[in-house]
Amino acid sequence: MAASNPPVIVLVRPQLGENIGKAARAMLNFGLTEMRLVAPRDGWPNPDAGPAAAGADIVLEQAQVFETTADAVADCVHIYATTVRKRGVTKPVVAPDEAGRAIVSEPGRSAILFGREASGLETEDVALARSILTVPINPEFGSLNLAQAVILTAYEWSKAVRNAGQAGVTLVQPTAEDEVLPPASQAELDGLIEHLERMLEPKGYFFPEARAETTRRTLRGVLTKPGWNHLEVRTLRGVLSTLQRQDNVS
Repeated sequence: MAASNPPVIVLVRPQLGENIGKAARAMLNFGLTEMRLVAPRDGWPNPDAGPAAAGADIVLEQAQVFETTADAVADCVHIYATTVRKRGVTKPVVAPDEAGRAIVSEPGRSAILFGREASGLETEDVALARSILTVPINPEFGSLNLAQAVILTAYEWSKAVRNAGQAGVTLVQPTAEDEVLPPASQAELDGLIEHLERMLEPKGYFFPEARAETTRRTLRGVLTKPGWNHLEVRTLRGVLSTLQRQDNVS
């Protein structure tokens, strides 16, 4: 289901096709598909964009090209210029989370402007914006590339959509339950223990006989304590079988 009021991502005079592709990849991760390009340096389409997009082809295929920034945002009501400097223009300054909430709550289309890689947005581009969007960052090292800046703003918008309870792209965060395989059954654990005991017996591991039972209980405790899943048990059985084959060969 399409998210309500998704912002347009506008790349102003981007230089490298690879960076356009990476920006498209960042967008699609959070459900944004509308990219507009203003006077891309190497023209459009760019053969370097596709591989860098890593499958975000829909964004590149639908990308529109404009001659000027004003043309690219002509149908937008709320325009945010991403820049670390005000460039002499007095405008409200917002962080990505604030911009995300505003885009979700305000009627009308929104656009987020990103400048070219080398120098960012020009003064005339910033002048078109209603607000300046700046990412709080380490003052000792303020170096974000284009795709990183896009993914920060896209994520904050998607978070605002979820928090507002609006319909939007479904984002999936893997949970511990998703990643954990089913636990090994008792029969699987018993099979592992018996397998290991059969290999250890001829090696004299359970000597002296008086302590054999205690040693077996301790071994069982070690093997059952971690809570193996069935794949781990199968893996260990495979290791033991390999070692057993090598012993038989030797």
